[in-house]
Amino acid sequence: MIGVFDSGYGGLTILSQIRQILPEYDYLYLGDNARAPYGTRSFNVIYEYTLQAVNYLHQQGCNLIILACNTASAKALRTIQQRDINPNKLRVLGVIRPTVEVIPQRTQTKHIGVLATPGTVASESYVIELLKQDSSLTVTQQACPMWVPLIESGEHLYNGANYFVDKYLTELLSRDPLIDTIILGCTHYPLLLPKIEAFLSSHANHPSLIAKRPISVISQGSIVADSFADYLRRHPEFPQDSKGGTCHFLTTESASKFAESASLFLSEPIQAHHIEL
Repeated sequence: MIGVFDSGYGGLTILSQIRQILPEYDYLYLGDNARAPYGTRSFNVIYEYTLQAVNYLHQQGCNLIILACNTASAKALRTIQQRDINPNKLRVLGVIRPTVEVIPQRTQTKHIGVLATPGTVASESYVIELLKQDSSLTVTQQACPMWVPLIESGEHLYNGANYFVDKYLTELLSRDPLIDTIILGCTHYPLLLPKIEAFLSSHANHPSLIAKRPISVISQGSIVADSFADYLRRHPEFPQDSKGGTCHFLTTESASKFAESASLFLSEPIQAHHIEL
């Protein structure tokens, strides 16, 4: 069984894309909604919470787990891989490395913007990994602390969210007008994509903010899904005996609340079960 973990709902955008191209596998999604968001928490807290989730999913039979959470990938993945698991029995993957691997082919100016949670920004994981891909890149990060709460409350659907979309994009592009590629460095953020694209379109000729060239916005779902499919081709031993096409959902929050909110991300009704970590 394949485990998919996120601090909240955002990882559902990754799960949805993976299931589209790999529908035959069994999936177990775990959202730590009761303790979300992770983005403003310390390294140690994020590591402990993520490790608890990884251990729980492994106990449920998952021998391959995706941290479909940029904050957990940035602040916990490497430590867990190096210190806490036996790679012969369990593999834990993240979402940052697959994302950055495609960036050098997507940019012409070599100026990259990263929109992410404060925790992911503070870790500088995107900066480090992008410069590993191409040391000549210029990377500018922008923390967006209000975006996850807006999305998880459903407020991103209304015009009031435009203020915080405009605020963070203006700050990012004012600091580097040469940016031509923006990474949505949080799995929640694709739900704001219509507002992001509307802002970029309406400000396309504003010389103080944006160079007069198209700006590409990179969502992680399809990129991570393609990378994961390639991983499975290269590692047929993971997962084992997991091709029933099932998908189950767990949450540390109210199961009914999770099921209702998850519909925003999956556009289909689901059933969820409450667990304690």
